[in-house]
Amino acid sequence: MAAYLCAPAVIHGEHSVDTREIVAEVHGRHPDAAWAPRIDGIAASTGIETRGWMLPLEAAVAPGAGTAGAGAAREALIREGFTEQDADRVIAALEAVPAPQTVQERTAPAWEAVQAYGERAARGALQAAGLDVSDVDCLITSNSTTPALPGLDVALANRLPLRGDTMLLPATQWACVAGTRSLALAADLVAADPDRVVLVVISEALSTTYQPADDTLESLIVRLLFADTAVAAVVTGRPRPESVLRLDAAWHHTLPGTRDLHRLETRADGTHFVMDRRGPRAVQETVTAMWEWLRVRYEDDPAAWHPDVLLAHPGGTRVLEYMEQTMPDEWPSGLLEYSRDSYTTGNRGGAAVFDILRRAHDAGQKAGSRAVLYAAAPGLTATALEGEWL
Repeated sequence: MAAYLCAPAVIHGEHSVDTREIVAEVHGRHPDAAWAPRIDGIAASTGIETRGWMLPLEAAVAPGAGTAGAGAAREALIREGFTEQDADRVIAALEAVPAPQTVQERTAPAWEAVQAYGERAARGALQAAGLDVSDVDCLITSNSTTPALPGLDVALANRLPLRGDTMLLPATQWACVAGTRSLALAADLVAADPDRVVLVVISEALSTTYQPADDTLESLIVRLLFADTAVAAVVTGRPRPESVLRLDAAWHHTLPGTRDLHRLETRADGTHFVMDRRGPRAVQETVTAMWEWLRVRYEDDPAAWHPDVLLAHPGGTRVLEYMEQTMPDEWPSGLLEYSRDSYTTGNRGGAAVFDILRRAHDAGQKAGSRAVLYAAAPGLTATALEGEWL
């Protein structure tokens, strides 16, 4: 496989949103919800005190522009026998009630931010790799939260701009697995042509799943978990002075019958992320399968080999706990240090593994140390890579 990864660029959401702000907003909006008495404990259990969003909290909770069709409603009232004065009073009363934002009002500014953040990440990754925009032969993009056509690939091809013959490979539904799966795809591409330069860009505005009117417990947890991030990295088929990690092998796994455990739903007020409490245990099944892949891969040296760092997308603290519970007993502790550190400022979805990788790189890793990158996404589907620090 032998693909070479340069240090990723990570652009965090510039608007810091504290957990106490979210708790106050949600509690004020839903004081009678069944979970209201437990909201402080629920918030504390996430372990997240602040997260960065591409847009401020005010943008997520602001009312819509107004009541649509007020003129038509007034005419209908008059046809039904209302006087003009009474009809005007009814319309005025209706317009005084805050209208929810439309899907367009919510997603349009977020989509603009996703493109801008993605461009910044792409330029940062190219700079880290010592390359220019004109060197890019293939662009892989992932963006699941603000779908658009044309997508992030075409937007970046124009904004950077890329060469006209650059291969564009967009992935709009990879979600949380985007970090590892994009690297696996990039590795396949450079294996076919070692001179190829692949740029990977993942830009997600997960804050668009913050839905003020939703009073379910799952929606409360979603409000507390997600952060907005754009990341990018360069993958090449030959080592460069700027390469930091060699990718040696990839593994993919999909659990049948689990497609409804986690999902995005588009409703009248926008995108909702729906979670099932069975999710963490299902993720654990993919982790157990990954350990078996590694066991077979290193069956000639099972006692001596173990990863020196595990860069795992932290879907939540419970997922990380389950991962530790299923590790072989002889493996050292602390393999998830950087994953835990990343999670303290939010779940970054598909961008998470790149953020974790950047943290590990900045802390310094010994050449020859082994790394495992892992992520699972709604489906449930997972991808892992195994490689060596350079």
